[in-house]
Amino acid sequence: MGEPGKRFATHGVTCFSKMKMFLLALTMAYIAKALSGTYMISMLTQIERQFNIPASVVGFINGSFETGNLLLIVFVSYFGSKLHRPIMIGAGCAVMGLGCFLISLPHFLMGRYEYEKTILPSSNLSSNSFLCLGNRSQTLMPTPDPGDCEKEIKSLMWIYVLVGNFIRGIGETPIVPLGISYIEDFAKSENSPLYIGILEAGKIFGPLIGLLLASFCANIYVDTGSVNTDDLTITPTDTRWVGAWWVGFLICAGVNVLTSIPFFFLPKMLPKERLEDNADVTNSNKEEKHQGKAKKEKRGITKDFLPFMKSLFCNPIYVLFVLVSVLQVNSFTTTFVFLPKYLEQQYGKSTAEVVFLIGIYNLPPVIIGYLIGGLVMKKFKFTVKKAACVAFCLSLTEWLLFFLNFLWTCDNFPVAGLTTSYEHERIQQPLYVENKILANCNTRCNCLTKTWDPVCGDNGIAYMSACLAGCEKSVGMGINMVFQNCSCIQFSGNSSAVLGLCNKGPDCTIKLQYFFITVVIGSFIYSLAAIPGYMVLLRCIKSEEKSLGVGLHAFFARVFAGIPAPIYFGALIDRTCLHWGNQKCGKRGACRMYDINNFRSIFLGLSTALRGSSFLPAICILILLRKFQLPKETDSSQTEFAEMKLTEKESECMDEHRSPESENNRELKTRL
Repeated sequence: MGEPGKRFATHGVTCFSKMKMFLLALTMAYIAKALSGTYMISMLTQIERQFNIPASVVGFINGSFETGNLLLIVFVSYFGSKLHRPIMIGAGCAVMGLGCFLISLPHFLMGRYEYEKTILPSSNLSSNSFLCLGNRSQTLMPTPDPGDCEKEIKSLMWIYVLVGNFIRGIGETPIVPLGISYIEDFAKSENSPLYIGILEAGKIFGPLIGLLLASFCANIYVDTGSVNTDDLTITPTDTRWVGAWWVGFLICAGVNVLTSIPFFFLPKMLPKERLEDNADVTNSNKEEKHQGKAKKEKRGITKDFLPFMKSLFCNPIYVLFVLVSVLQVNSFTTTFVFLPKYLEQQYGKSTAEVVFLIGIYNLPPVIIGYLIGGLVMKKFKFTVKKAACVAFCLSLTEWLLFFLNFLWTCDNFPVAGLTTSYEHERIQQPLYVENKILANCNTRCNCLTKTWDPVCGDNGIAYMSACLAGCEKSVGMGINMVFQNCSCIQFSGNSSAVLGLCNKGPDCTIKLQYFFITVVIGSFIYSLAAIPGYMVLLRCIKSEEKSLGVGLHAFFARVFAGIPAPIYFGALIDRTCLHWGNQKCGKRGACRMYDINNFRSIFLGLSTALRGSSFLPAICILILLRKFQLPKETDSSQTEFAEMKLTEKESECMDEHRSPESENNRELKTRL
């Protein structure tokens, strides 16, 4: 009588331990990590303004994630399969949640955000101090207060963001390698591609949620609930606006912690999917023998670590492919990290609007391109040489299409003293010259020349402050304030101004639409080339070296592109700044306005140059593949022959032969 109950209990545990339960949990982990990463990149502009830091420091913060990821990648790759993989993945998700919470912590420690302004919230007492008053003395220029200097230590709170992003990188390390290896070990071989495809779909679905969340949070003021938003004199399109960036990180922290819970209840090992229905003692013994054999094979691979390294570096196609990847990742990293900032400055849009448009226009064509690329590869069974040619032609087409972005451009915001003169001819000035900020119409006003609180005049020209516009009277409160009797503004008898920079006009909005149409087509074409290109990497190395080869490929892409690219690119962008914000002690803060012409030359020009230089080693790869005369068929025997032909030159590079034990391991196929 007790036997059926016992059998039922065992069946319950088996149902919970099925591969599909692990796949569901891992898919949620993929979505959570992609959500956190995309949200982090989307909020970099808000973090820059919150902490008053330059773009180079923002790039350093972004690179800390890759640094944390690299710190444990070797440890996880080697020891991960020997430990409890689901628990390690769950711990990684929890650590990512901790990192996200740490990133949001400065908001609760710094107090309220105080943006740079000349206008007081109240409209009484000294509210006229920001206007042009002829009897004002120069003593109104701000003098640093020692108390304020002490408070400026709060600006170092960005270190919390740096450390939190670093910890987030550590937490993400075990998710992909251990999750994929767990599926490969215990899933049916015919089901494995489907499961990995589901994970890739989750990896794309996560960024879509992250971008939508970033768009929502960027439109909410950072201190909402603790300040009266009616007193604000800035809007989301203002370069001083900071959205509620911390809200999204709290959400990301909660999501990552919740996704970690199921992994702690999953077993260390599962029966192979084909054995689940007959999980008796005999099958368990077979599974144990399989695990023991796998451990011996791994010990053999570990012993051959240095010979494998030497073999990979003597493989010319592999080395050239790594070089191509490093150049292209440099290009894509800089483009993706600073794209929101570029679109804000180029087209005069808010962060919320820009991030939303990126999510709507960028991700769907990438998803469709991946699916079509995979289906075409499966249907037509491309050889390595054909796959390389297809990837090269598609990438070259997308690169040539990228040049159209140089046409969809807008001029600088017309700001008197920075990009145009006070005269109405709007003479463009390429560089910022401080003594040109003052003109005959405002020299009597004794204005603050470094404070950024712009107003837009009726003549279509913006001024750095109402005082520099020569305004003598104000009407209204908050964002609806209007300035009148402005001596520097003369347009059809009117001389008034309103808060904020002037809009760039409808023609600039049309060019933004053209830009995103180009992005949609380019993203689709390049995503078509992604899978054929990755096939070249997998087929150009020996089967027993694939695990190490793919790991080294990712390592070099991070070390030489993922980490340094945002730093040096941010430093180059800082050089295009026309006007810097000021901290209370007079130190330089975040940039308020860039010279968009120089910004565009660096953003588009450097990315184009990096991508263009990657085609030189790519051409060498095509030549080498043609020289080796790879077969057109793709069956297993011919593939092995092709792999041996591809690595002919490696034998010349090797100083010592492989041991007999190593030769036996040549038949070991290490799956991704």
